Amino acid sequence: MKQTTLLNKTTLSGLMLAVAVLATGCHKADNTNTGMGPAQSAGKAVDDSAANAAANAREAGADAKAAAHEAAANTAAAADRAGDKAAAAADRAGDSMREAGAEMKQESKEAAANVKEGASKATAATGRAVERAGEKMQDAAK
Repeated sequence: MKQTTLLNKTTLSGLMLAVAVLATGCHKADNTNTGMGPAQSAGKAVDDSAANAAANAREAGADAKAAAHEAAANTAAAADRAGDKAAAAADRAGDSMREAGAEMKQESKEAAANVKEGASKATAATGRAVERAGEKMQDAAK
């Protein structure tokens, strides 16, 4: 693994040096030279490339950080919305349960009234039957 890493670093360094050499060139006839030799110019190009790479890396890091902050804010907002929806659903469920309880209470009252009425009718019918049986017994005893 270290060989691969060393190879990558060597390749990257070599690549940057090659870019610097190509960027500056080795022309002595070039009049734009500011008193630097080819090696100094290549070094400056490498330094400039490294500075540009570092700036790009910092910018990418800042973009990633901003994206992470935005994702965190979106997640928090989604959690808030989900909490609100859950609370609303619980409220609706509570309302439905209260309504169902009220309906059961009313139906229980009606059923109790029906049972009371039925018991009253049954008692009356039993009383009439007992009365008739008593009359028959009296008639039979005469």
